[in-house]
Amino acid sequence: MNTQQPHTHFGDGRDWFFQRRFGLFIHWGLYAIPAWHEQIQWRKGVPRAQYQLLIQQFNPIRFNPDEWLDLAEEAGMSYLCFTTKHHDGFCLWNTAQTDYNVMHSPYGKDILGLLAEACHHRHIPLCLYYSVVDWHQPNYPNQDRSHELPGPEPGDAPDIEKYMRFLRAQARELCTQYGEIHGFWWDMNVTGLHDPSVNALIRELQPNAVINNRGFDDGDFGTPERDMDDSVDQVLAFDHPTEACQSVGVENWGYKTDEDYYTLTHLLRSIDKTQAKGGNYLLNVGPHADGTIPQQPARMLRDIGHWYQRVREAFDGTVPASHLTDNRDVLLTRRGNTIYVHLYKAPASTRVLLKPIDRSPRQATLLNNGEPVDASVDFLPSQFRDRKAYLRIRNLPANALDATVPIVKLDFDSLDV
Repeated sequence: MNTQQPHTHFGDGRDWFFQRRFGLFIHWGLYAIPAWHEQIQWRKGVPRAQYQLLIQQFNPIRFNPDEWLDLAEEAGMSYLCFTTKHHDGFCLWNTAQTDYNVMHSPYGKDILGLLAEACHHRHIPLCLYYSVVDWHQPNYPNQDRSHELPGPEPGDAPDIEKYMRFLRAQARELCTQYGEIHGFWWDMNVTGLHDPSVNALIRELQPNAVINNRGFDDGDFGTPERDMDDSVDQVLAFDHPTEACQSVGVENWGYKTDEDYYTLTHLLRSIDKTQAKGGNYLLNVGPHADGTIPQQPARMLRDIGHWYQRVREAFDGTVPASHLTDNRDVLLTRRGNTIYVHLYKAPASTRVLLKPIDRSPRQATLLNNGEPVDASVDFLPSQFRDRKAYLRIRNLPANALDATVPIVKLDFDSLDV
């Protein structure tokens, strides 16, 4: 069997992306103060002059980057992506390109600098989110396209060339003032501008940084978002580097006071499905205005970690192998002579049939609890037309595991298929 990755590694410092498969996304900014939506300025039609006054209230005195990183590690996450500037244009670093930044808030400290220092100290890769759409910068050409303001506001001077000079200057700051950066996560290039020189600048300054596909060229990896992008469901294995992104909240990426949250089961199945197909998973939480992670999202991340830490060997260093079975209710990953069976859908019974695999494993273990499970090659009545016996896993504690994702580890003496 071909055990190569379904897509080619970069062959350089960007390959960290394939070793660290699970990351924490953080959406944070002025919008945490009204705590309704990160796009409240656009979605509620808040005048810019009113919205930008929030800078006078931004004082996250309880922000502690190590607490964020502690929580990420508890969840099994091993890198972080942070919103340096969202659509509202407010910058969470000490930028010289605009006064609309954290240094001009009551907090007055470089939040990105503090976060970068903590990440570097703990050897946690840091990726930077940057929105191309900007509702504050006067040269950005708002034209009522997706996620844009209806048009220029008083005092604006739309000019895409001037805005791109602003954007490049900020990208240079982000890539030169905060040590090694491992990723640049563009968002909302609704201008349609194609300019590979922008990413070339990032590559020159930060050669180990992976760049997503939402900027000014195709970048390094795809970014299916939430459940609205069904591309994850259309393949057994990704044929290009992929990082799916999801938030714990149904409505928001930023903090919302009365948010509705996904169930733990839904998130576990989403994580498993993406990673078993060879992708990375970036899961988001939105901190309070004071800088702390809300209690319920924090609990959710810890609960995810209880599962992920037990089963992560089924993802780390494995390759997608679902083509080995015609059972589409499970996914397979493989490392050498070991196959991992991912029950990413709710089990319909206590058995899993892995037709056409017809050899028994030396050992079968349910990773969720470390207990052995029954696995043997059996001729079943339902397979009478084939007149063949296939590998069956049976007596799984399916009811007890219905709220999680069971993963079975199958160790074979040899596996030459």
